Amino acid sequence: MSSEINHHELLANLSQDYYLSQLSLAELSEKYSLSRYLVNKYLDDARREGIVSINIAAPNPRNLELEKEFQKAFDIPHIYILKDNISPTETVENVLNYSAHQLAPLIAQSNTVGLTWGGTIFNIINYFPASVLEDVTFTQFIGENMKYKSAAGSMRMVELAAAKFSAEYITMTGPLYILNDDVRNLMAQEIAVQPAFQAAKRMDLLFTTLGTLSSLNSIPTWQQNTDKILKDIDPDDIAGMLYGRPFDINGHFLNLDNDKVFGLDVETIMSTPRRFGIVKSKFKTRATLGALRGKFLTDLVTTESIARRILSEK
Repeated sequence: MSSEINHHELLANLSQDYYLSQLSLAELSEKYSLSRYLVNKYLDDARREGIVSINIAAPNPRNLELEKEFQKAFDIPHIYILKDNISPTETVENVLNYSAHQLAPLIAQSNTVGLTWGGTIFNIINYFPASVLEDVTFTQFIGENMKYKSAAGSMRMVELAAAKFSAEYITMTGPLYILNDDVRNLMAQEIAVQPAFQAAKRMDLLFTTLGTLSSLNSIPTWQQNTDKILKDIDPDDIAGMLYGRPFDINGHFLNLDNDKVFGLDVETIMSTPRRFGIVKSKFKTRATLGALRGKFLTDLVTTESIARRILSEK
């Protein structure tokens, strides 16, 4: 009986290292002192005995023709346009589910992953399949949005994502906006925030949603100081908000000369190899068009109805 248990544990450990930690057959062979033949055989045994089950998530089909049109119009490397369901609720669920299953393997291949906040990010994290990624670190790369009474706040998002993958996480202590330039620059040098800054500079992947001016105004502290945060920017020129910064419909950040964001600068953020965006609201049409024109994202998941609105706006 004991030998059966030990063999079962061996199959489980091998499977976890292969499917979740993505060790190669050669690495598994060395780690467990087994031949590659036996490693391969045991992985097959694990599937046959039900220790490993493989499920393929298949949400609504993608609109491939519309994706080709977007590739031609915006030259975005990775675009996923999901067909609309009869039920708007099911369409949103498909976007969340599809995004989670696109992100999960990208996260597994990364060392450092950054993320923002909000209800969409919160729901996508809940859709992630639970796994163990001990070598992955989740980090904030911009300050706290101050949604302290919300489960979808900045720090909670990082912690929630890390818990889903049994991974490490680092928070960036400090608010999203610091108006005093000297205070903001000195704050970034404090030892308490250096780990987050250093980790964020090494991000392989970040995932985010797009915001609007109303998202900024939804937080009392920022709403009361919008004129100081945005300074001379005409609100009508703001198509959306991304990485804490306002941008216009032509894909230009509007406040780089008066940037009050506490966190990584735009140039460093834009050097992240994969910048994955999710848009499921028709009210983000202009924001999405601006982000596409500015090439702020390398990956985008949205729906065909939103995609058609974007082309119509274009």
